[in-house]
Amino acid sequence: MSSPETVSLNIDGKDVTVPKGTTIYNAAKSVGIDIPVLCHLPGLEPVAVCRICAVDVGARVYAAACLRQAEPGMKVKTNTEPVVQARKTLLELLMADHPVPCEKHKELGSCELELLAEKEGVAASKNRFAPPPAPRKLDHSAANIAVNHNACILCDRCIRACTNVKQNFVIGRNGKGYVAQIGFDNDMPMGQSSCVSCGECMVSCPTGALTNVGFEAHLAGEKVDIEWLSKLPIFQGISAAFLQRNEGAVVKRPFKKGEIICREGEFGNTAFYLLEGKVDIFISSPVQRATKKDTRSFFGIVRKMANRLTQAGRDTEDPERMKYIPIDATVDLHLGNPTAQLGPGDLFGEMSALSFYPRSATVRASEDCVLLEMLRPVLQILQKNPAFKKEMDLKYKDRALANQLRSMPIFGSLTPEFIDELRNKVELVKYDPGTVIFSEGDPADALYIVRIGFVKVLKLFPGGELTLAYLHRGTYFGEMGLMGEMVRTATCTALDHVEVVRIKAVDFNLMLEKFPQVRAEFEKEIRNRQEQTKAITQIGQTSDVTMRDFLDQGLMKAQSLLLLDLERCTRCDECVRACADAHDGITRLVRDGLRFDRFLVATACRSCTDPLCMVGCPVGSIRRRNSLEIIIEDWCVGCGLCAEQCPYGNINLHPFDTREDDPDHPGMKKAQVRNKATVCDLCTEHEEPSCVYACPHDAAHRVNAQEFFTRHYVGTPKTAAR
Repeated sequence: MSSPETVSLNIDGKDVTVPKGTTIYNAAKSVGIDIPVLCHLPGLEPVAVCRICAVDVGARVYAAACLRQAEPGMKVKTNTEPVVQARKTLLELLMADHPVPCEKHKELGSCELELLAEKEGVAASKNRFAPPPAPRKLDHSAANIAVNHNACILCDRCIRACTNVKQNFVIGRNGKGYVAQIGFDNDMPMGQSSCVSCGECMVSCPTGALTNVGFEAHLAGEKVDIEWLSKLPIFQGISAAFLQRNEGAVVKRPFKKGEIICREGEFGNTAFYLLEGKVDIFISSPVQRATKKDTRSFFGIVRKMANRLTQAGRDTEDPERMKYIPIDATVDLHLGNPTAQLGPGDLFGEMSALSFYPRSATVRASEDCVLLEMLRPVLQILQKNPAFKKEMDLKYKDRALANQLRSMPIFGSLTPEFIDELRNKVELVKYDPGTVIFSEGDPADALYIVRIGFVKVLKLFPGGELTLAYLHRGTYFGEMGLMGEMVRTATCTALDHVEVVRIKAVDFNLMLEKFPQVRAEFEKEIRNRQEQTKAITQIGQTSDVTMRDFLDQGLMKAQSLLLLDLERCTRCDECVRACADAHDGITRLVRDGLRFDRFLVATACRSCTDPLCMVGCPVGSIRRRNSLEIIIEDWCVGCGLCAEQCPYGNINLHPFDTREDDPDHPGMKKAQVRNKATVCDLCTEHEEPSCVYACPHDAAHRVNAQEFFTRHYVGTPKTAAR
C-alpha cells in the first residue's frame, strides 16, 4: 500500500513501493532489477544524455530510467525485445567512432561502454564501407591525466564531477555536432587550465577519455619485478601495465632489527606494507605536557601547585577524553602504554601517502623485516582492489574497531559480545576529498565514526554557512538526525581522504534499546552539541557590525578574544607573567597583535568558530571541548602542523628536555629535546583566565568578539589602526 509519502508501481511484473521522488532506476535497483547506464553515476545529478537506460513506461517514447521519477500505478518494462533493440542501436551509435579497445580497456579492462557492448553483443560498427572518422586531438599537457577525445562519449560525468562534486568549475562542453567535446576553461589544454589535478574527472569517466598518465618516482630501495609484484595476493587483479607505468612508485625495503623505518612528526608521502617480519609502532615522545620550572614568585609557586593538582584531576576524569591514541595504522595505541606491534599483511602510513600529513608514530623493526614502500598512485589503485580492501577491512574490524569503540566514552557500557556482533554488521566507506557525506535536510539513515581523515561539519544560515566542528579519527557524527526527526541537521564533508565506519540505523537503534546508558550518553551529547551549536551560531546571525577591518582581521570567527584596553593598559606584562605562572613557566599569550580602535587583540587562542588548527593532526591530539575551548592533549608529537595552520599565530612549539630509550643501544637512555605544541586553554581549571585575573588595571578582558563589538560599535564604525 502506498501513502502520501510513497509511490507504488510495477517493474517487470514486480510490485514495488518506494519513497516519493525515487527514480525508476533506483526503484528497479531496490528489487534487484539491473538497468544499464552509462552517463549516470550514483552521487552525480542525473542528466539522461546517453539514453542507454531507456525503459518502456507505456508512453509514446521510451523514458530515461535514471531521470524519470516513479509514478503511482506506473507499469515499467525494462527488458522487452523492443527495449533491448533500442538499447543496442544506441550502443552501436556510441561504438561507431570509439577506439576499440580504448586505453582504459586495454590496460584495465574496465571501459564501461565496451563492457556493455560486449554484454549486449554489439560490435564496433555495422557500416564497414564508411570512411573512418578523422581522429580528434590528444591532450598530454597535464602531469598525471591524459585526455583522449576520441574515446569521449560526451556523457558529462567529468563535467558534473568537476562542477558539482569538487566545485572547481574547470570542465565544460565546447563545439557542436561531431566536433563537440569536453574542454578545460576557455578550451585550453588541460595542463594550462586552472585544473588542480584532483583526479575526480578521471575517476568518473566511464571510458578511456581521461586516464592516469603514470607517476615518475624516485623512491630509494630495491626495484621490484613487476611480474613478481602482480602475483602478490594484494595486487592480483591490478593491471601489470598500470604497475609498469608506475614503476619506481613502489620499492622493496629490507630493515635490520632495531632500525627506524619512520619517525613521528616527520612529514611523509609514502605508505608501507609489511611483507615479512614484525615492527614496533609507538609514540616515543613522552605522554606529557611541555613544562618548565619557574619559581619567580610565591604566587607562581602556588599557582603551579594548584594547576598540577587540578590538571591531573581534569585529565583523569575528563569524560570527553579518548583512552586510545588514533594513529595512521591498523591499530590504535593505548594512552597508558602507547606501543603496539604489526606483522605481515599490515599497512601503515596511509594518511601520509594520501594527504601528506606528518607521521603519527615511530616505527622500528623488532626483527629483520621486508616492507613494500609505495607512493600515492600505487596506494590508491591498491585500495580499489577488492582483495586488498577485504583484507584491510577484516584487519581493522578484528583489531582496531573494538578498541576504537571502547576508547570512546559514549560507548563505554557496550559489552564485548555486542561489539563482536556489531563489528560484523558495520560498513567501511571511503570518501574522496571534497565529497559531501550527507547534506542538511537529507534523511538520517546511519551513524558514522571517523576511521581515517577529517570531516567538516557545517550548518547553513541566511547569512551564509558556519563551521561547527572538524572531526578526526575516533569521533562520530550523525546521531542528532537518528535520535531526532530522522533528518540531517548539518552538512558533513570529507576534507581529505576519509574512511568512516557506518552503523546502520537499525543497528544503532538496537544498541540504544539494549544499552540505556548509551542512550543516556547520546542524549547528553546531543544536548551539549545543541548548546555548542547555539553558542557558535549566535555569532554573526543578528549582527549589524559591518566594519571592514573587523572582518579583515578575522574577528568575526572569534568566540573568545583576549582584548587589552590600551587606554588602561600600562604595559606591565602582569598578564603574560600570570599566564606563565599558571602553565609551569610557558606563557600562552604574547602582548602584541592586531589593533582595533583602542583595543589590542593579544596573540592568544581565539577559540575560533572555524578552527583550522584541528585539521591534519596525525594523532588527534588537538580538539575542541564541548565548552568550546581548544586543548592540546598530552600525546602531541610536536609535528607543528597545528601551529602552521593557525592563521593568527596563536599556537607555538616549545622545546623541553627528556631522557628516552636509545634505539641504537638497547637498555640505555639518551638525552633528547622534544617539541610540544601549546595553546591557551582559557584556564578552565580556574574561575577565570589567569591573564584577566592578574591584570591590576582591569585592562584585560576575554570577550565574545561579535557580542562585544556589536555592543560597543553598532552605528558608530571606526577605523582600525594596525
